[in-house]
Amino acid sequence: MESYSHQTYLSPFTWRYGSEEMRHIWSEKHKRRLWRRIWVALARAQSEVGLVTPEQVTDLEAHLEEVDIARAHEIEAQIHHDLMAELRTFAEQCPLGSPIIHLGATSMDIEDNADALRLRESLILIRGTLTELLNAFADQIERYADTPAMGFTHLQPAEPTTVGYRLCQYAQDLVVDLEGIEWLIESIRAKGLKGAVGSSASYAQLLAGTHWAPRDLEARVMAELGLKPLPVATQTYPRKQDLYILNGLASLAQSLHRFAFDLRVLQSPPFGEWSEPFGERQVGSSSMPFKRNPVGAENVCSLARYVASLPSVMWHNAANSLLERTLDDSANRRVVLAEGFLATDEILRRALGIVRGLVVRKEAVARNLEAYGTFAATERLLMELVKAGADRQAMHEVIREHSLAAWDAVEKGAPNPLADSLSSDEQVLAFLPPERVRELLDASGYVGDTPQRCAEFLTRLRAAIPAGEDKSGEACR
Repeated sequence: MESYSHQTYLSPFTWRYGSEEMRHIWSEKHKRRLWRRIWVALARAQSEVGLVTPEQVTDLEAHLEEVDIARAHEIEAQIHHDLMAELRTFAEQCPLGSPIIHLGATSMDIEDNADALRLRESLILIRGTLTELLNAFADQIERYADTPAMGFTHLQPAEPTTVGYRLCQYAQDLVVDLEGIEWLIESIRAKGLKGAVGSSASYAQLLAGTHWAPRDLEARVMAELGLKPLPVATQTYPRKQDLYILNGLASLAQSLHRFAFDLRVLQSPPFGEWSEPFGERQVGSSSMPFKRNPVGAENVCSLARYVASLPSVMWHNAANSLLERTLDDSANRRVVLAEGFLATDEILRRALGIVRGLVVRKEAVARNLEAYGTFAATERLLMELVKAGADRQAMHEVIREHSLAAWDAVEKGAPNPLADSLSSDEQVLAFLPPERVRELLDASGYVGDTPQRCAEFLTRLRAAIPAGEDKSGEACR
């Protein structure tokens, strides 16, 4: 009997990263249960044309759930073929059904169709968590739509925005990812039942003399499994499908990496505006008790880098699938498909916790806006000066000189003197009174139409979120 413990290597995805639901989908037991389910579906269809007896089907159905991995591994150690080992284990349990299990099929008629089911289950689970995340973003966007904040380009102060509008950028990317996930779910195609090279020759031989053609058998089995078969295939479904799916996961990981990286920047003390939630008993550092590191966001970024690397493997699998099929994709697919989904699952779950518990430190937001916003508001002052009759080029130079002097003061740690200096400059006062100058240099109102755009985007966002989402992925069971 095989047993595994922390005395030997275990993948972090076995226990640390990913949800129990996603681990179940990619578990060995679930995979073998799906294999058995496909064998049963095949037998049921064959019984309709008299190739299999109802008693044999009933025998298979009775033992569908009795997956015995230990026994299958004993057999595999001798024959070195995992699907055949599972087939023989199933056959040992089914005295009546044993002779007709896998009748006409090749290994990939079973394995690839099972993989199509697992891919769809996994994407449905991802869609469910992504839906929760978008709902969390929607709540935060609504909460902070009107909260002015300093915007940064090139990591330098630029012009004001709002916290909610910044959050809209991340959510907008995730809506694109949701659309991609929806497309992937709908586009998944199974190999179907096409035999060793995709010619369906074995099924044609079996069905000779009946009223069914191979495609009738395929349609019957695929309908029971809830899968759409490809019109043509080789021994496998095209590995391009795996490439598209991993690209979809990588795109989602990219969106969340960007959000998490920005949060890490904004949590650093020079900004101090945002932070991820920090537990009451959470430890930030083994040596520095005061630390409140953004470990959740760092985890998101770390796993996102890993997911980003995986489409390359799928590209090579698709490009190097020679003639009717080669087996050099098999080993890496056992790793990449499972870990790609488990890592993405963990990224989403971490991001969900961060967004739901996002801490926005309004004092720090206001402090940075006060320190740097006045510089951005000089654009508004320049527009009003010209409207009042001033020379645009002359006023630009006046404001530039005051701004550079004020920037030097801020860099030395002094309060921003720009509003005081410009509201007392005689060239400026020749066109506008000092109180109007100060009013124009208050950057908190210089956020353009961002609150309105937040409201409009929020309406579109809530409309894009699926209602009553089923996260379980059980739809294909």
